[in-house]
Amino acid sequence: MNARLLLPSLLSSGNIKTALLRPILITVAFSNLALSSVAFSEESEQALERTEKRTPCADYRAEKQPMFGDLHVHSLYSFDSYTSGQRNDPWDAYRYAKGEAIMLPDVNGEQNVQAQIHRPLDFTSVTDHGETLGQIGVCTMMPGRLGYWWPMCIGTRSENYYVQMGTMGWWASINISAEGGKKESFACTLSDCDVAGKELWTNIQQAAEDHYDRSADCSFTTFVGYEYTDAPDTKNMHRNVIFRNEHTTDMPITTFDTGSYNFPNLWTQLQEQCIDPDQGCDVLAIPHNSNLAGGLMFPNPATPQQAADRLFFEPVVELLQHKAASECRFDRLEGRGVLTEDELCDFEQTPADNLSMLGSVHGEIQTERAEPVAIDDFAPRNMVRNALKAGLELGQDGGVNPFKMGFIGSTDTHSALPGGAEEDNYPGHLGMRDAQYRNVMDHLYSNPGGLAVVWAEENSRDSIFEGMRKKETYATSGTRPTLRFFAGWDYEEGICDSPDMVKQAYANGVAMGSDLEAINIAADSQSEQSDSSTDLSPSFIVAANKDVYPDNWSGTDIQRVQIIKGWVDADGQSHEKVFDIAGDANNGATVNHDSCVPEGAGLSNVCKVWKDPAYNAEQDAFYYVRLIENPTCRWSTLQCKAAGVNPFAENCSDQAAEKTAVLNDQGVRGDVYGKCCIKAEDEGFYSPTIQERAWSSPIWVNAQ
Repeated sequence: MNARLLLPSLLSSGNIKTALLRPILITVAFSNLALSSVAFSEESEQALERTEKRTPCADYRAEKQPMFGDLHVHSLYSFDSYTSGQRNDPWDAYRYAKGEAIMLPDVNGEQNVQAQIHRPLDFTSVTDHGETLGQIGVCTMMPGRLGYWWPMCIGTRSENYYVQMGTMGWWASINISAEGGKKESFACTLSDCDVAGKELWTNIQQAAEDHYDRSADCSFTTFVGYEYTDAPDTKNMHRNVIFRNEHTTDMPITTFDTGSYNFPNLWTQLQEQCIDPDQGCDVLAIPHNSNLAGGLMFPNPATPQQAADRLFFEPVVELLQHKAASECRFDRLEGRGVLTEDELCDFEQTPADNLSMLGSVHGEIQTERAEPVAIDDFAPRNMVRNALKAGLELGQDGGVNPFKMGFIGSTDTHSALPGGAEEDNYPGHLGMRDAQYRNVMDHLYSNPGGLAVVWAEENSRDSIFEGMRKKETYATSGTRPTLRFFAGWDYEEGICDSPDMVKQAYANGVAMGSDLEAINIAADSQSEQSDSSTDLSPSFIVAANKDVYPDNWSGTDIQRVQIIKGWVDADGQSHEKVFDIAGDANNGATVNHDSCVPEGAGLSNVCKVWKDPAYNAEQDAFYYVRLIENPTCRWSTLQCKAAGVNPFAENCSDQAAEKTAVLNDQGVRGDVYGKCCIKAEDEGFYSPTIQERAWSSPIWVNAQ
């Protein structure tokens, strides 16, 4: 019986704590501190389960290496990409991820904006909306079929901005955000959308195959994937479905198959159509934008089976993408947060709690649904940290914690720009909807997104997928620092000075994404001479290097490294605390207001052994690392300055009015550059400077 099928019986028996959900993972490696290359051998091959035919990678490292990627990418096969004037297909998206240039639309829909990432990715998955594949195929690619000439299909192909916005709303209203039963376009009555959808699904798989490097070079990895898209009343419950290898379901399982408000049925059908047939198919689903879910993303499981399914199918969550961060939420104006006092939770937030936040035209929001949501009205479980704490509460006293999730980032680009998360190289992610000046005008609260980082032996599907399954992952906000996190009971204080530090760390403990059992200290606790909680605490190793690429740029120094702890007390109440373990928040680092060049020094690397000064062996807890870089200019600041409007200048408003008047004379409507001059002290979340960051997956330390 496979592990996933065994989970429900363990859940009901109460033995899951010691059976499946608290494995001790064996893995190795840390960047410049202890990174070593291990030649491929029969022994190392056995360490990685292979489910596909391919040449083993020449660069195989038993100690693992960080793979940077993006698992949330839309091409013209997505309705909201196509209706934004974007014309790059899955093959083009993979070319961009590998470092090639592609063309994007300008504000007039002309394909004359060149986009090219500074440095290639290691892996990518194109994840177009499964619900509308057949419909978009009929409407945009099949002129020989009657449905192609249905009026809404004609509108979909229009290059007029207003027609595009109207048809996009139509697509969303019937396929994505409908409160009642969803329905396909009338184009599917006129033409066979099932056939068209199958054709595009085949194309998606072929593009992934064409760009997957199966040679020993292992230069680039692709995953076949799609997005399961459900947002009734614009409350986001989307998942990206990622297949391990070329074996997939015959068609994407969508909300037309499961019904709305029913993502647990997605897990059931993935089990039935992928896992059960035992034909080499494996799959996971990645929730994203819980910040815009209106409280619907992380409900308590209704049954033990749902808890088991969530743990098996959703090992990681997308913590940041272009529609904001979902770690935690703190409003600077209010001076308080959503079940948090952590002031760094103001990072890349949006005022609203639903997908309507994207609906700005000419600088004005178009619906009351996009209005700011007060702290007291913001659902706590929109934020992943609160979901993690809720999981501890559910798991108290032998229950099951269904919210054991590792972290990744991605972009959610709708411009076929996987990995396009660079602040100084951000053309937007919504085609002509945020091209050029519209980026600041209509989407100031958006951001370039983040990256998914997976520790893997090699750059192959099996290795990276296994890393995600084990939650040995971390998220970044777009830069590429290297981050390791371990916990164990037998680490020596000087382990950071050892040349085989990481090997020891794995041999005597666990990595990020794992569980550490407290039962191992029970006997020793009896004989402890000290009453100090720190003495009884497990040891945590944090090892990080700043992003140093490209070679002609020194990268941004690390300002500080933190450990975030969540725990549940004897009364079943969860708590959290943030510990600064390295660096200094008052290191004097800033940015030059004229040039946007970072000023001041921080840390190049960190390696530290830390113990919890308030550790209690009788409390379940989780710990994760948050790495904070020195300040840099936000993408919006860079684009405002490039237009001649300096957000730091005292006369910013005059500059904005002058530049806006020029565009108004050319027929552009609205206040184009006024948002450049928003003051951070007047906003709960926005600032012209940011501090890029990375978040490790948690380690769960279980009570005795």
